[in-house]
Amino acid sequence: MSGDRREKEAADELRRVLAHLRDEIRSRFPVAAVAEPTESAVDLEGLWNSARRRLGTIGMSEHSAEVDEFGMDDEALRRVEPLLDFLAERFWRVDLRGLANLPAEGPCLLVANRAGLLPWDGLMLAHVLKRALPDRERPRFLVADSGMQWPFVHATIAQLGGVRSCVENAERLLAAGRIAIAFPEGAQGATKAWPDRYRLQSFTHDGVVRLALASGVPLIPVGIVGAEEVHPLMAKLKGPARRVGLPFVPVTPTFPLLGLLGLLPLPSKWLMWIGEPVSLDHPGADADPLAVAREEDAVRSKIAELVERALAQRESIWG
Repeated sequence: MSGDRREKEAADELRRVLAHLRDEIRSRFPVAAVAEPTESAVDLEGLWNSARRRLGTIGMSEHSAEVDEFGMDDEALRRVEPLLDFLAERFWRVDLRGLANLPAEGPCLLVANRAGLLPWDGLMLAHVLKRALPDRERPRFLVADSGMQWPFVHATIAQLGGVRSCVENAERLLAAGRIAIAFPEGAQGATKAWPDRYRLQSFTHDGVVRLALASGVPLIPVGIVGAEEVHPLMAKLKGPARRVGLPFVPVTPTFPLLGLLGLLPLPSKWLMWIGEPVSLDHPGADADPLAVAREEDAVRSKIAELVERALAQRESIWG
């Protein structure tokens, strides 16, 4: 198949998806006074790109005075806290185990498995830890660049405690005495297809091990079960996505079938298991690369064990 034909088919697929979304919105919000435009008058790709630019700035000009250096907004968190409580207590019924494995004070680096296009796992882990440790500063979760590309996501994630994932930001968090949450699978973990759920992907780099070695903080594995079912990824439409600046258009059981409603997360039973701190045998940021690679494999194995343990404890997806 020629490249031009593939591009045409990808563009046609994107137009079908956007037309479905348009019809879904109009069916829910009819406006009798507005005449129905002809197909030729509707620039679907232009509308999509315009919406992405506008949505990406939501809330950025409405920050309260209590915004930290990473953009976390205390007022925004207070406003959304009832929703986060509902998600944790009623919708996903998050069960947090192994809390005693956290140090009583001081910084530490939590390293967890990643799931889902949106960072619900990091947001929920930070939220339930803050509820369990009210006297400590709110944990911060690191988000890969791929997780910041979706419309309206970047500003919202930053307001709710997400931090762009890079070594410099992680070092600053730990130097300030905070709990940092890292997901070293990166985009590979966030975009796993449904058949590969709960199978840990290779770490994108050895940054978490070197970070813990250089900072001298405890490195603690965490297994998270439940987030894989929030937006089950059945397929990826990569061709159409390139035309609107996204890595791909996700296909889930509800999206794009249900239009915008398909973007809502699905209910599932969550279990988060905090493991014992990993003993790092090679102190120092300049440790031998092979030794660091072995430590990385050990961390990955411990996370996989925690995930398997949590799956065994969970009776089903629903409870």
